[in-house]
Amino acid sequence: MARIVIDVHELRSKSGNEAVEDMTAFLKDKLGIEIDVSSSEISLDPEKEKGKGLSRSHLRVLLKKFLHKTELREDFHVIAGKENSFIIKETKVTEEEEK
Repeated sequence: MARIVIDVHELRSKSGNEAVEDMTAFLKDKLGIEIDVSSSEISLDPEKEKGKGLSRSHLRVLLKKFLHKTELREDFHVIAGKENSFIIKETKVTEEEEK
């Protein structure tokens, strides 16, 4: 699989740099591959690491596990972006849920 990009712009703006750093550490621990971090995205290149298989569905599950583990599951969710990308989006709150 080619390079995978995770857009963490909303996560960084709402939860700060610590949440993005925690996500990077979590993914490094679970996947054992090198991860590049920029201001608005995390990039994974599983092809650099020989013998490492990574599917989109497995990465999606790991991202959801991270959000659950860090208690951000109610505030954010994972959606598919363009080819080989995911976006961590803030969950919209309706007026009924606020009351």
